[in-house]
Amino acid sequence: MGQNNSYRGNLNTLHNLYKRRVLPLSILCIVMACSNKLGNNKTIVIKNQLKNDRSFETVALNKELLSITQPLEYFYILDAETNEIQVSQLIDEDGDGVYESLLFQPKISGFSEKEYEVVFDSNGNSNKWDMRCYSRFVPERTDDYAWENNKVAFRTFGPSAQKMVEQGIPGGTLTSGIDAWLKKVEYPIIDKWYEETLSGKGSYHKDTGEGLDNFHVGASRGVGGVAIKENGSYHFSKNFVSWKTISNGPIRTSFELTYDDWYAEDKVIRETQRISLDYGSNLAKYEILIHGTDRISAGLTLHENDGFVTANAVKGYLSYWQPHEDSELGMAIVIPKVYYEGYEIYETKETDLSNVYGHLKVIDNRVVYYAGFGWKESGQFKIRNDWENYLSAFVEKISTPLVVEVK
Repeated sequence: MGQNNSYRGNLNTLHNLYKRRVLPLSILCIVMACSNKLGNNKTIVIKNQLKNDRSFETVALNKELLSITQPLEYFYILDAETNEIQVSQLIDEDGDGVYESLLFQPKISGFSEKEYEVVFDSNGNSNKWDMRCYSRFVPERTDDYAWENNKVAFRTFGPSAQKMVEQGIPGGTLTSGIDAWLKKVEYPIIDKWYEETLSGKGSYHKDTGEGLDNFHVGASRGVGGVAIKENGSYHFSKNFVSWKTISNGPIRTSFELTYDDWYAEDKVIRETQRISLDYGSNLAKYEILIHGTDRISAGLTLHENDGFVTANAVKGYLSYWQPHEDSELGMAIVIPKVYYEGYEIYETKETDLSNVYGHLKVIDNRVVYYAGFGWKESGQFKIRNDWENYLSAFVEKISTPLVVEVK
């Protein structure tokens, strides 16, 4: 009996020792884990140095800026004041399976700053957002590549469409110009319009309330197509020969188009286009990687030459506002100052070859510009002045980007 009491006493002593040492250690591990999780969170400050309120501008966060080692897919973004989760999108720019950027679009008043929390979640960012910015290759319609956001839509044409023209087969298209699809609605229309047209249920050339394609591109530069001027004439590539979709999501669609080597007189030109379109923007961004020339031009078709050209050299934009069917349409090219080298209104009797061109200096085999349009029927722009005010504000924003600081 004494041995049993002694045995139980030893057990109680061990149990008390366990409670004193092991249980506090467990609590400490939990506290440390929570501390580690909280320690991975980052507070960022977004500063607006302009007097106007700003929205629909994309901020890209990366691991270097945030000083983190964890993959970006374990983070989401909160408004520090309201705790509202922000729409965000991960981007894998080079296709290696590793996300380089986390995108979001803050809303900030003029001359102010705002805090956001970049929050670590060990379960990963499980937030799902609507696909508002979208692009894809369209093999069922010969071989278009089409892209859109909530404001505008575009397309351009691939090698099969080119071969059809060269072989005299009806239905082909030979151009590297950029076609415009005119939208009235905020939701995606690319897949719907193609399906209705190809099935015979409808046609994207007729407006049934969502908009339509009544924009003629032909051999013109359309909305922002590339050209090179040599010996008084403009030269173009043919259709793209390969494509790569980089991203689709709530904030940005981006992709790459490659062209066969082409000639501008005796110059051999090698060209790849990286195009992106962000939510809320009427203008797509063009990053042209080019070899064989030290200057290129980006063009806007003049169609019937019945519109009004505005060339604002100070702000670096070209605008063409024109009558269009029973409405009006504005097109524009915005060129950052580092690339801007003037413009030309090029008029000719040759079909589709009258364009207004912005000239760009090639720096390290690269140029960057923005191109897009605004349609009166969309409800965004009632008159030409509305469109040009939008362009002025756009230029101001890209010239003075939002400042991002880690607090």
